[in-house]
Amino acid sequence: MGIKKKVLVIGAGFSGLSASACLAAKGFEVTVLEKNSMAGGRARQFSSHGFTFDMGPSWYWMPEVFEDYFALFNKKVSDYYTLDRLDPSYKICFGKDDEVILPASLEDIYKLYESLEPGSAANLEKFLSESEYKYKTGMGKFVRKPSHSVTEYFSWEILKAGLKLNMFSSFGAYTRRYFRSAKIRRMLEFPVLFLGGTAETTPALYSLMNYSDMVQGTWYPRGGMYRVVEAMENLALEQGVKFIYNAEVKEVKITDNRIVSLSTVAETLEADFVVASGDYHHIEQQLLPESHRKYREQYWDKRVLSPSSLIFFMGFNTSIPGLSHHTLLFDEDFRDHAESIYGKPAWPENPSIYISCTSKTDKGVAPDGHENVFVLIPVAPGLEDTGEIRDHYQQMVMSRLERYTGQPLKDHLVFVRSYAHRDFENDYHAYKGNAYGLANTLMQTAFLKPSMKNPKIKNLMYAGQLTVPGPGVPPAIISGQMAAEEIYKLSKTVTI
Repeated sequence: MGIKKKVLVIGAGFSGLSASACLAAKGFEVTVLEKNSMAGGRARQFSSHGFTFDMGPSWYWMPEVFEDYFALFNKKVSDYYTLDRLDPSYKICFGKDDEVILPASLEDIYKLYESLEPGSAANLEKFLSESEYKYKTGMGKFVRKPSHSVTEYFSWEILKAGLKLNMFSSFGAYTRRYFRSAKIRRMLEFPVLFLGGTAETTPALYSLMNYSDMVQGTWYPRGGMYRVVEAMENLALEQGVKFIYNAEVKEVKITDNRIVSLSTVAETLEADFVVASGDYHHIEQQLLPESHRKYREQYWDKRVLSPSSLIFFMGFNTSIPGLSHHTLLFDEDFRDHAESIYGKPAWPENPSIYISCTSKTDKGVAPDGHENVFVLIPVAPGLEDTGEIRDHYQQMVMSRLERYTGQPLKDHLVFVRSYAHRDFENDYHAYKGNAYGLANTLMQTAFLKPSMKNPKIKNLMYAGQLTVPGPGVPPAIISGQMAAEEIYKLSKTVTI
């Protein structure tokens, strides 16, 4: 047997974990270099004062992507972690004594919609039928294309399918075709908050998320989303992947348009191939010499980024009956909030707020009789991030929580930690402190995203949220799979 070809993977987030295991299974010698002390990237976890918090992703949607990934190794999700379906899926507050609770049962969802707008149950059935088509077509024909060239989409089958995907209609215009109720439209459009856009700038294609939401359901990995990270890390270890933590890549050596080694402060490692799953902008603009960059800084300046986030990890020494596992506070006008993100970037005056309280489902994440509360406010990337600003929003969050729950909570707050732009930049080199990557606009879809491939470097592939398919945990897993497949193809055509 010949000497194994060496692959170095930069970053142990979902895309890096995915790529590393896939490559090791194909016979490569794989080493992952991670700047932080643990795997997961934005999906890390921490514990303090008896509370356990997932630091980033908190929605488990598109469950078949996880199943399909583990199936590549003849494994099942259930071999590594236990999933619970949430019922209700989540709760949305539109104002005082005005909230909607989304049940898990599709039949009950139809009844809920009918109660909000007569005739809407039938329209929702049609809407979800189209969402299912988009989901299955998108996942089957589009999402796994590396998008090196527009020609990948030049087939009659794909073009015909594309006409039914509503690529050129906005999500907002699409929901207005089916529903008059502003409340219903807001319920359907909220996932774009996590796609990095607004209903008016996001293509209607992304109504596919409503299929995952209402038909496939909202799930929770018992122990937290970090259980998925641990599962993927363990799977990679089983394939023979080596992980080196606290190992930030500081230097890239290039010879004859090939990366020949990566250096950390501690050592230099040789490479036959490299998967760059860390922040694309940082790796390209800070680690690569100008002569070998695919994009100029001006290119990045013109990208529409997804929001950053101001996050509060809060521990309370009392139960909070008013919260669900997922609660969305839409009791303020989101148009002004959206304008502060995408129009004139500024800290929002009256933001919409997302709350995750996993202790409602999982008693192991907080002491008995306590609640762990994760609060997220989407904000524009690139804003000034100071302690004074964070303190202001912490007080605002506490007031909003008390107003919503009808419960005095300030004196019950026993732990709090904030996380925002500076932390995203320091921990992940996140471009302008973004949280999710690029916004999913039409002009940043598929082959219009930053390319996985750099034509100036023969043995490098990018993966992660700033390239295809896009932001989110399932797309990141798929991105890693695609990067691994592209490296495998390269290894068959390139002489080392």
